[in-house]
Amino acid sequence: MERKPTALIIPASLGEPVVLGRLDTGAAALRRLLGGGAESISRGDWHVYLNARARLLNLQPNIRAARLAEDAGLDISDAARGTAVFLGHTDLAAEADVPAYLTRRATELFGTALAA
Repeated sequence: MERKPTALIIPASLGEPVVLGRLDTGAAALRRLLGGGAESISRGDWHVYLNARARLLNLQPNIRAARLAEDAGLDISDAARGTAVFLGHTDLAAEADVPAYLTRRATELFGTALAA
């Protein structure tokens, strides 16, 4: 059985908690979580999955995901809509656990421990 990487899941709604947990990263599972097809935006040793049609679907802007990505050196403010899924990746582009520094920074930015 393939190991599921640890992901940082940030819902667009500020009323929903940011979650840190193991995630099935198959296309069907991501589609269910994001509410449609996934697009990936990469920076260094991490990437974020977003709904590929978020703007067309008029999904709610995700200000927490945009802020975390900006803090890590990537401006996704135009693309960050709907649920965002942060993961790490290996040199071979395989999924990996979200880097610990992103998890720590999310805790600092959002002021609460992450839901498990």
